[in-house]
Amino acid sequence: MVVGIIGLGLIGGSFALSLRENIKEEIMIVGYDNNPLHAKEALDLKIIDSSLSKDELKKIADLIILAIPVSAIKDELKNMQNIKKNCTIIDFGSTKESIVQSVPNEIREHFVAAHPMAGTEYSGPKAAFGSLLKGKVVVLCDIEDSGEAQAELAKKIFNTIGMKIVYMSSKEHDRHAAFISHTPHIISYALANSVISQEDKKSILTLAAGGFRDMSRLAKSSPSMWRDIVIENKETVLKSIDIFEKELLKAKELIKSESWEELHEWMKNASSLHQLFD
Repeated sequence: MVVGIIGLGLIGGSFALSLRENIKEEIMIVGYDNNPLHAKEALDLKIIDSSLSKDELKKIADLIILAIPVSAIKDELKNMQNIKKNCTIIDFGSTKESIVQSVPNEIREHFVAAHPMAGTEYSGPKAAFGSLLKGKVVVLCDIEDSGEAQAELAKKIFNTIGMKIVYMSSKEHDRHAAFISHTPHIISYALANSVISQEDKKSILTLAAGGFRDMSRLAKSSPSMWRDIVIENKETVLKSIDIFEKELLKAKELIKSESWEELHEWMKNASSLHQLFD
């Protein structure tokens, strides 16, 4: 099987390494990245077997992975006329509804919409590692609209590399992602900016311990990538921010009025969320 990966950064690179570690059948992994340095690094790190142009990759790949920004995925899907007859195309975009809506009818059966719920604050091929996806959730969206062979191949691969498959509609995915991924990044950027705006930010940072470091870690993520994600999921992110803002204002009023018991109950209610993960 020839696997073609367009986008050789953290997710695309980690997926390739995971395939190498877990797929028993003989595979060849070819790749393309619009950053020539990333393509070279992916070759040097043995993430891919060869670096090809997009046109060359599409002609020979049995499986094409689109591990690039959402806007680029939508552009790429318009140019899939020369793929192999039974090719499977899987996108790894962080929002799903606009991608699914952009898929040309003539390749819809070839397409599987997926979102691996994994990542770090780092980027590029050097950040990739084979165990990144193991044990993580991958969301498959609108799978009933994919071809049977393509859906089965996607499920087989994600199961083989140790991911947990969850199914939902693309619209449902985007609503959930706004709460558990997109808005937390906005909050992290806001927290970092609130410290940067202080006159004595260096002194503040000398006191930074686990809590601040954990909450501000996401602010190290690529601003370009997260700007594009928010653009794609704007309305849902705004609704999520509104709900978060109400909770923050509630905490502010409880503190201002010295309603300590109510504040305790507010915190206690929030802490119950993590019981769901136990």
